[in-house]
Amino acid sequence: MSTESKSIHEFDFSLICEYFSGLERQGPGSPETTLQALKYIKGLNKKSRIADIGCGTGSHTMVMAKHTPGQITSLDLFPDFIQRFNDNAKQHGLEQRVRGITGSMEEPPFTTEELDMIWSEGAIYNIGFEQGIIEWRKFLKPGGYIAVTDASWFTTSRPREIEDFWVKEYPGIDLISVRASQMEKSGYKVVATFILPDYCWTDNYYVPQIARQEEFLKKYAGNKAVLEFVNWQRHEAKLYDKYRKHYGYVFFIGKKL
Repeated sequence: MSTESKSIHEFDFSLICEYFSGLERQGPGSPETTLQALKYIKGLNKKSRIADIGCGTGSHTMVMAKHTPGQITSLDLFPDFIQRFNDNAKQHGLEQRVRGITGSMEEPPFTTEELDMIWSEGAIYNIGFEQGIIEWRKFLKPGGYIAVTDASWFTTSRPREIEDFWVKEYPGIDLISVRASQMEKSGYKVVATFILPDYCWTDNYYVPQIARQEEFLKKYAGNKAVLEFVNWQRHEAKLYDKYRKHYGYVFFIGKKL
């Protein structure tokens, strides 16, 4: 099997975790888009309870926390991410109201109607967009918000190469209009949707990986699995450069009815 025909899900989790824990971001995004999404969220106060599901090391969480009142509990599957997350919270002086915990987004440790807002940047694909917004809805209070980014198609038809890549990596990928309809059918009012700019992928996600890849290859010289993983990441970046007009990340903000 060639590297390009493999899926990211076929690589060892510990390898993925080590690679991405050395990066500021684990997915496309920017402080500007985090703040843009926050403008659509109304009514939060110091008593508000917020969950950030699939937080990674928390680059976007720290931006959100500095501009949002309330207590934030952030969840990720990887303990190394959470350790760095909590270190970041301390460095930003946010440890009194921002806490990272290890856990699964499929069984988050929240109670019914506990939360005023659920946030998830670049992570809901792990459970699937529709499944995520349906299963997480019960944790929101009536009128609570959900704000997530997810990979979406911009065009109704795509070249075979990029179609095959994304269907294999994320079978649930769909058009923005379909995502909005799924949100409405799941019991939310769609408050806003917007596409993340290209630089969220290039400058903020792929470019920082270049140095990380060289560091990884040097550390694990001769390790075939590491070489294949790095080549896979490089292949993904090339695909985005070639086909970016057909897909990207979209912010979806909804309000529980």
